[in-house]
Amino acid sequence: MSATTSTGPRSSYLMRAGLVRNVRSGEHLTTFVVSGVATVLVTRLILSLSGYPQIGGRGLHIAHVLPGGLLMLIAISLLLGYVGPVVRPAAATVGGIGFGLFIDEVGKFVTSDNNYFYKPTAAIVYIVFVLIVLAFRFLTTRRPIDPREELANVIDHAVEGVAGGLSRRRRAEAEELLRVVPPQISGRRETTELLAACPPDEVELAAPVDAAWQALQKGFERLATHPKAPRVAVIVLAVQVVGELIIAIVLGNGLGSLPVIGVTAGSLLSATFTVRGALALRKHNRARAVRLFELAVLVSLLMTQVFQFAATQFAAAFGMLLDLVMLGLLRAERDRMRRAVDTTLKTKTLRLPPDPDLPPFPQDPSDPV
Repeated sequence: MSATTSTGPRSSYLMRAGLVRNVRSGEHLTTFVVSGVATVLVTRLILSLSGYPQIGGRGLHIAHVLPGGLLMLIAISLLLGYVGPVVRPAAATVGGIGFGLFIDEVGKFVTSDNNYFYKPTAAIVYIVFVLIVLAFRFLTTRRPIDPREELANVIDHAVEGVAGGLSRRRRAEAEELLRVVPPQISGRRETTELLAACPPDEVELAAPVDAAWQALQKGFERLATHPKAPRVAVIVLAVQVVGELIIAIVLGNGLGSLPVIGVTAGSLLSATFTVRGALALRKHNRARAVRLFELAVLVSLLMTQVFQFAATQFAAAFGMLLDLVMLGLLRAERDRMRRAVDTTLKTKTLRLPPDPDLPPFPQDPSDPV
């Protein structure tokens, strides 16, 4: 006999322990990582252009790891001090900037002479961000989002609305989440009533991060559905493979160095997936082509770019940014195709004959017999 409660199937251990996942956690993590990586690159650029000045004097040097720690403290304080979903995008941005300032000085922490210019710094920074993303994806995707977690996220919106009201945009977000929660989930009816009780109020905290996310997603969807998008994807991936090899050889330590060997191996693996994706496109198998192109980009991000940063320091930043853009486009197309398949399946399901073991559904008189 399976373990159940009076409200339905038994919750997972993490949910019972109070660890309920945020359905927008992926966006918040991406905001954190993008803010952190951008901070590292901008900091290095500014310091290089200004001749690496030092703040302080008379034996004192205020390293930028200190304001980084302060910004991370501010982000933690925001998350601990306020409830509701509004504060999280701002906390992710501030925390990402602070972490970027902190991790940029990792060369000082791992060398006995506090060497900020320690050559493997770029690779260490890149690996840290990659590990953050992989660990987070493992924790959040190892099991599907539970409907009760969806309901908890709706209540999270209602917490904000009870105190300060809900704007039309925030209410629409909450109602969209509520629509995917099955009616039999305990607490759904009460949550619907709570959401309806929240007074309307159009005053809300400015959300430039949310606006940027929405604009970026719409832009990715438009680009991904362009008729020439598959051909451009093949060309970009092929050019990137060749370009990464040339950059690693020219700026690295020659063909025999470990970073260049790693870049070569990663580039060849990416090229293999790219060629297979191009062949799938010729066979009009768009779904398989998108999966293979995505694998090519992931190999570049998780393998090739690690060695590229070790070989060329921060000169590899453009390749990383290109990989991120390509990954966004490919995932936008994958999500579009999945929605199309779900719509088709729902349409077909509605036309299936009724189960003889279930009571018959009322038929529309206009339907053909």
